[in-house]
Amino acid sequence: MRRTRGRLVAASVAVALTTGLTTTAVAAADPVLPEAGLVAWYKLDEASGTSAANSAPDSTFGAATVNGAARSANGITLDGADDHVRLPDSLLKNLTSVTVDLDVLVDTAQATPYFIWGMGNTSGSNGNGYLFTTGNAYRTGIASGNWSTEQNTTKGTNLARGVWKHLTYTQTGTTGTLYEDGVQVAQNTAVTTTPASIGAGTTTANYIGRSLYSGDKYLKGQVRDFRVYDRALPANDVAALAQKTSAAAAGADAAALDLGDTSAVTSNLTLPVTGAQGSTIAWATSHADVVTSSGKVTQPAAGRPAASVTLTASVTRGAVTLPRTFTVVVPPALDDAQAAAWDAQHAVVTNIADVRGNLTLPTKGAQGSTLTWTSSAPGTVSDTGVVHRPAHGAGDTEVTLTVTATKGTATSTQPRTATVRRAPEAQEPAAYFFPYFKGESTADGEEIYFAASQGNDPLKWQELNDDKTVLRSGLGEKGLRDPFVIRSPEGDKFFLVATDLKIYGGNNFGNAQERGSLSLMVWESTDLVSWSDQRMVKVSSDYAGNTWAPEAFYDEAAGEYVVYWASALYPTTDSSDRKIATSYQRMMYATTRDFVTFSEPRIWVDNKRGTGLGIIDASVTKVGDTYYRFIKDEKYMTVRSEKSTDLRATSWDLITENIGVGQPNGYGGTFTAGEGPTVFKSNTEEKWYVFMDQPSYHGGKGYVPFESTDLDSGVWTKSEPATLPVSPRHGTVLPVTQAEYDRLLAHYQPDAFVASAAPVTVTTAAGTAPVLPATVAATYGDGATKDLAVTWDAVDPASWAQAGTFAVSGSFGPSITTRATATVTVTAPVDPEPEPDLAVEVSAMAKCVAGKVAVSVRAVNGEDVPVDVKVGSAFGSKSFVGVEPGRSASQSFATRAGSVEAGVVTITASTTGASPVTATFEAPYAALDCG
Repeated sequence: MRRTRGRLVAASVAVALTTGLTTTAVAAADPVLPEAGLVAWYKLDEASGTSAANSAPDSTFGAATVNGAARSANGITLDGADDHVRLPDSLLKNLTSVTVDLDVLVDTAQATPYFIWGMGNTSGSNGNGYLFTTGNAYRTGIASGNWSTEQNTTKGTNLARGVWKHLTYTQTGTTGTLYEDGVQVAQNTAVTTTPASIGAGTTTANYIGRSLYSGDKYLKGQVRDFRVYDRALPANDVAALAQKTSAAAAGADAAALDLGDTSAVTSNLTLPVTGAQGSTIAWATSHADVVTSSGKVTQPAAGRPAASVTLTASVTRGAVTLPRTFTVVVPPALDDAQAAAWDAQHAVVTNIADVRGNLTLPTKGAQGSTLTWTSSAPGTVSDTGVVHRPAHGAGDTEVTLTVTATKGTATSTQPRTATVRRAPEAQEPAAYFFPYFKGESTADGEEIYFAASQGNDPLKWQELNDDKTVLRSGLGEKGLRDPFVIRSPEGDKFFLVATDLKIYGGNNFGNAQERGSLSLMVWESTDLVSWSDQRMVKVSSDYAGNTWAPEAFYDEAAGEYVVYWASALYPTTDSSDRKIATSYQRMMYATTRDFVTFSEPRIWVDNKRGTGLGIIDASVTKVGDTYYRFIKDEKYMTVRSEKSTDLRATSWDLITENIGVGQPNGYGGTFTAGEGPTVFKSNTEEKWYVFMDQPSYHGGKGYVPFESTDLDSGVWTKSEPATLPVSPRHGTVLPVTQAEYDRLLAHYQPDAFVASAAPVTVTTAAGTAPVLPATVAATYGDGATKDLAVTWDAVDPASWAQAGTFAVSGSFGPSITTRATATVTVTAPVDPEPEPDLAVEVSAMAKCVAGKVAVSVRAVNGEDVPVDVKVGSAFGSKSFVGVEPGRSASQSFATRAGSVEAGVVTITASTTGASPVTATFEAPYAALDCG
């Protein structure tokens, strides 16, 4: 198929664009740039060194000093840390009128607040009389003292980042005029401070890339061609100065336009309206009845010839406009039979190869056919897509879904095979999963992070993935906020939705409510670790200004998810002049079965709470037949709770307002305002938690947990103690099973997952309880080992009563699935060796000696070898060494007591020689009283 590319037509500036294999050059004379009145002109195009020449003819000011910046012919590059250019002193002396003009590229990672340039004086850490420009709410201000004396000329919206911009400020009399890319964007006719009056003409803090306030940030980006004039340039001169930069940007955006293959277009075209370099793109068409200027395509009737349409893109950057044309060929529509066949062939059923919930069966084909469906097994998949999965333990099943496409009198059928997965095994929750974002103050804050609880404790958390991003956006605004994850009613499918919004890098919440995204970002997973590709789904109408904080609840009766979010609504689809003060946030909802196809949005909550203020951030739970909703009231900037027996009702009963206000926030302050509630029930008791986000702009650092045992009471208490992840902002807490919890740890934080335990072996004699070790070596998912304390299961004494082996298991803790196992070997009892039979006679008796008892012991050796005898008693021990055969030996023990109880002495006799034999004897004695 032939690929048709656009061609660039003549423009009024000099630029060359490559399209396909040809280059169209547009020649025009360079504009005449104004030189009259130049006080200083720093091109900043030196290749190296620390000096920047002043190229202004006849200027009395010398070179500028470059501190640390990288140098090139295309300007200087500033690192945002301490790089800057120091300009000569007193540049503004005697200037009652002024023009400051330059090219700047502000890096997307620029921190705020910052100056692009500033000229004046400082006092301590503050500015004290100065003229400056910043990209924040793009403005130029002049001050006679500190910030409180600033007189600003402001556009009101942030300067675009990551692209070259041409900035100009002129001031004469009481009029300050601000230009962007050669076009006036703001004017202030009440400016009373003149440049010459600053410091009475003496200024010693004149910088490019550095603020006059020591607490501000340095400029991160690039600067070139910095000019100062002693007059206010007229608009035509400003446009001439901006032309080169604007033409390069418009040319790049025009060259980048690509409509794909336009040789046989049958569906609507997506016509870009902005370029990567900041150009606006307007479209015109030669045949609006075939292709409109918004890209809507209407094919010629069947049997008519193909239509050729010229689309012209007008690419505008500042005062420069470049046209580019595309030839679009639109073939005739198919006849009824062809259309029906095409629609039957191309009907798409989402997830048909892995069915885990109700299906969306399309009812309209792209070629206009009506689609109907029949199922080979209506009890498993109905003709309308309602799914009843095989029970757990049964196998997956295949169902044939046949689509019939009908257009006019023509019909066409096509079968589809749906693979319906068996239902998962029901399992009790054992822990919690927590996706969240971190905020807008860092480049990676508007990305999605994961955390997991420590078992069933929702107040103790550990960051996953080493506290690094898990999901980041490559679509839309390339920022993610407010992640919400929902488990399917069957239990084995998860959908994660998030707000498409990035504030960091120059955006602001006003613009985000006026010209924000109309789409949700969606991922899906069956295991919480393997996630689908990101998809961007438009759910809001073109009358909406934003699509914020999406959440969902499954409507069991309807068999579909109700997805809800906040949008400000406006009377027209033109977003250029929108102001949030003229609108307010409503809660909207749409329904879906698969998070691919959504119904049209409807209003759920419409409650104006003040100028530009409404209701946002809803989170819902259900108990019995009652739904409980936690939602932010922008009048108080706090969360309220409501209830209803109808999820989709537009009026709910209020339970309480200002939840948690006045209680400690866990960050060393007080909970005064909150948003982004997430509500969930405890896994282990009749208790509910609401985590509410108290961000820095409301005096906190993120989520604060509260708890209640009665949702109807409206009584919520700060949960103590709580160990949350670092700076968790609006997210979701989801109960998970032990298997899901283990999978999360093993995949995202293997050094926290106990993968295995070393085997333990223990031996004990029959009748003796085994002694099990207090710790066992455990191996973690990352290969590291550590001795962990073990709580062993109770052992039945019958297990070690007789010889054999048995196993005993032990736990490392309530949240660790891996268990220690000890194999116990029980040995048979061993009969003791019989005592040797020595022919030694022993006797003992108590007798009175001088009124005290003495115990005498006599041993007679009846062996034919000498024996050694040791005698032990309660009164000491004595020995007979080498008692000869047939001889006897005696010893006496003084008790030093007048009486003794009956007792026993122990005699150990051992033969002498190379192989001694030992025997032990006992000799009793009677009680005796010598009184």
